[in-house]
Amino acid sequence: MKVERRTGRLRGAVYRPSPFCDRRPLGIDLSLLVIHGISLPAGQFTGNWVERLFLGRLVTGAPSELADLEGVRVSAHLFIRRCGKVIQFVSFRHRAWHAGVSEFQGRTQCNDFSIGVELEGTDTVPYTALQYERLVTISRLLMHAYPAITPDRIVGHCDIAPGRKTDPGESFDWQRLRDGSGSLIGSAGQL
Repeated sequence: MKVERRTGRLRGAVYRPSPFCDRRPLGIDLSLLVIHGISLPAGQFTGNWVERLFLGRLVTGAPSELADLEGVRVSAHLFIRRCGKVIQFVSFRHRAWHAGVSEFQGRTQCNDFSIGVELEGTDTVPYTALQYERLVTISRLLMHAYPAITPDRIVGHCDIAPGRKTDPGESFDWQRLRDGSGSLIGSAGQL
C-alpha cells in the first residue's frame, strides 16, 4: 500500500467514489485521523449496506431497520471490512462527510482537516486481526504522507463528538494499535 499524494488515493485499496464529499477549504492541512466503527444493519457484517450508504444507493432492497438512513449523505475516506479489504470512497484531497458536528482541541468542523477511516464493527464486538493490521499500516502511511497527522492526532469518533458518538467503542483495542504502531498511541487511546 502507498498513499499517492497527487491523487489522494491509497494504492492497493478498491476505489469506489462517493458523491458525498467536496473540496476542502483552502489553506487547510490534513492534521487529524478519525477512527470510526460501523455496521449495517447494526451488528451484521455481511452484505454491502455500508458501501451502499456511502455511495448514496441504500434505498434499493434495504432492510426495514435501515429506513431512517434513506437520503442520509455520509461518507468516509476509507472503509476496512472485517476480512481486511480496504475500500476508498473519497480522495484524501477532498473532504469526506464522516465526522458531523465535531471539535478537536478547540477546532470545530473536523471534516475540514481530517481523514475518516471506518472499521466494519460495533462498539461491543471485537475488531479482527486483519483490520488492526490494515489500520496500523494505513496510520503509518498517512502520518508519513501528511506530517501534520502526528501520533497524538489519531482519535476515535467518540473523542471529537463526545456525548453524540461512541465509536469505535469499548471493543476497539487501542493497546493493540499502540503496539503495532511502535508505541505511538497516548493513554487516551490516541496515536
